[in-house]
Formats: sequence, structure tokens, C-alpha cells
Amino acid sequence: MAGSLGTAAAISTGEAVSRPFTLRQGLFPALHFTGATQQEGPLPRETMQIHSNSTLLMIGDSITDSGRAQPVGEAIGRGLGDGYVALINALLGATCPEQNIRIRNMGISGNTVRELAARWQSDVLDLKPDWLSIMIGINDVWRQFIAPLQKKSHVSLDEYASALEQLVRAARPQLKGLVLMTPYFIEPNRADPMRAAMDRYGEAVHQLAGRYDAIFVDTQAAFDAVLKEVQPMALAADRVHPDLTGHMVIARAFLKALNYSW
Repeated sequence: MAGSLGTAAAISTGEAVSRPFTLRQGLFPALHFTGATQQEGPLPRETMQIHSNSTLLMIGDSITDSGRAQPVGEAIGRGLGDGYVALINALLGATCPEQNIRIRNMGISGNTVRELAARWQSDVLDLKPDWLSIMIGINDVWRQFIAPLQKKSHVSLDEYASALEQLVRAARPQLKGLVLMTPYFIEPNRADPMRAAMDRYGEAVHQLAGRYDAIFVDTQAAFDAVLKEVQPMALAADRVHPDLTGHMVIARAFLKALNYSW
């Protein structure tokens, strides 16, 4: 996330700066410096949609899992894993600790929507989160391409949309808020067969978000913006499992959808 620092060089040498500057204008808004010291007082922030003193449970596949602790990933040591969930927790903890948001990670590597359904009661409903974030679908699509002859492992678009809606319908009444995140493929060519399929599954998520008053996070669009400047394998060797920069792309898209800024 490094970028041009404008007049930062003057600050490092102690020279006076005649006007404020911003770090990566548009990516980090409203971080202003005057001279060599940061302005006093709280930074302006929009009101985040997630409620204070809330528990946010995040569930999905390996992208969410990212090596989290079992049986429940908590913010203790590396318990939230090394991916976007941990980045979101770190950013919230560093910039708005007064919000007191507890994040729990229930991602499991290799999951499709079928596996989510099998553990929905124990891993979501029984944990009674205030907020729930779901990102699932990459394996549902990916297996159709990496194992084309293993038909039983494939999750069709119709099955995916129907199963995901059943999960959302079961959880929605007990939630204060719901976040639905699209699956993605880190490939800018929309004509690529797997990218085209992933877009269709992402559209199913978009439609569900509208029907169930959920916050929609278009992770594919977030990657597309970055892919205008970098090659896919600069973010993920297999175009699926991202490096830390790729996880930050997801984290930023999530927080932006919740009206978070710092």
C-alpha cells in the first residue's frame, strides 16, 4: 500500500510544510499533517454501519480461514489467521478501539456452500453473533475447472444461490447486520471462462444482498481496480489465494462498504 508521500521528504528533514498533504489521496483520506507533527484531536471518520460493542463473525473458505485458530478464531495472538480478517481487526483496533468490536473467524479451507450448510448451526447460529459476514463460492466454481470430471464436487449456480439463500434466511432474524461478499478470481479478462463463471456467482450474491437488506461487498470489483496497475500473479500465484496485499484489497473493500474511514 505504499505510495507517493508528496511533501513527506520535507517532514523527515524537519522543514516547515506550507500546506497539508494526504497519504495516497483517495485511499487514505483525511490524514493531514502540519509541519513535523500530526494535528491534534480525533481524525474525522464517517459513522461505521457496524454497531459498537458488537460481535462480528466472519465465515467462508480458505481465504477467510488463513490459518486461524480452531475451533473458534479469536483475536488472541494469531488466532484470526494471517488474512483479511486479521487486517480488519487490526485496523479497527488501532483506529477506533472505543467501538469495542469483537471479531471471530470461522472460515475453513476447502469449504463450498455445502460445507457451510453442514456446520451452520454450530458455527453460526449457536455462536449468536450480532453481525455476520459471509464470503463463499470460490471452491464452488474452482472445482469445476480444476477437477472437471469429478462432477459430484461441483456446485452449480442454481444450487449455490439456493443454498446460500437458505443460510441467510436462517441467520438473518437474529442479526443486527449482515455482510455478503462476492467470490472472486484475480483475472482481469472477463472472457476467461473461470472469471466469467465467478462473475455469475458474484451476481447471485448481489441479488441476495438486495433481498435480505445486507451490505454488499464486491471483492471482484476491488481486485479489478488494482489489476489495472499490476499483473494477477503479483497478488496471487494461483489467482485465488492472495498475498498480504491481496488480503488488504479485500479488507479495504469490506471496511469501505461499512463506511469506515480513518
